[in-house]
Amino acid sequence: MVENTMNKPKVGILAYGSLISDPRAEIESNRTDTIHGIMTPFHIEFARSSNGRGGAPTLVPVTTGGAHVRGQVFVMDASESDAADILYRREIGKVGDMTRTYTRPDPVTDRTVLVERLTSFAGLDVVLYTQIAATIIPLTAKRLAELAIASVPKADPDRDGISYLIAAKQHGIATALSPAYEAEILKETECNTLEEALAKIQDQSQSR
Repeated sequence: MVENTMNKPKVGILAYGSLISDPRAEIESNRTDTIHGIMTPFHIEFARSSNGRGGAPTLVPVTTGGAHVRGQVFVMDASESDAADILYRREIGKVGDMTRTYTRPDPVTDRTVLVERLTSFAGLDVVLYTQIAATIIPLTAKRLAELAIASVPKADPDRDGISYLIAAKQHGIATALSPAYEAEILKETECNTLEEALAKIQDQSQSR
């Protein structure tokens, strides 16, 4: 038994977006430690429009543009297979539904959630992360700002694009487009801060 425990692979989950501040119950209950200040080994950008966030831009891995960003690794007390299931359920909004397990899909579409793996990363044997397609075209700061502003009246509280950008900034996440993205929001709303812009849009939406 001791030998099996000692030989058990050390498994982690890489968080680089909303997963940092909102890992949900299954990850929380299986997390034994958090490794901070880990840079993603691939580039990240606000490149996906999320239906669950009112069309707001969300962070996903990209093959062009973007930047390495500061993330965290959750050290998990789980096998690689179990950790993949947990991460998958969190990503599809089915936390706790043990009937939903991860199997690599075929074919892969723009809506497909893939669970990918890194080996020998952050001092762990295996680190898992999600890969979802970038869908925002054209991928410009102006387009990101348009989607973020439009998402505020559509999304549930704190799930709009501006709240998402605020949270990313609080965790030290900066992409190639994020400074210009923020500037465009402030320009369009004629505000000085993202918090002020969010409050202004919310007030305007409620008064309609």
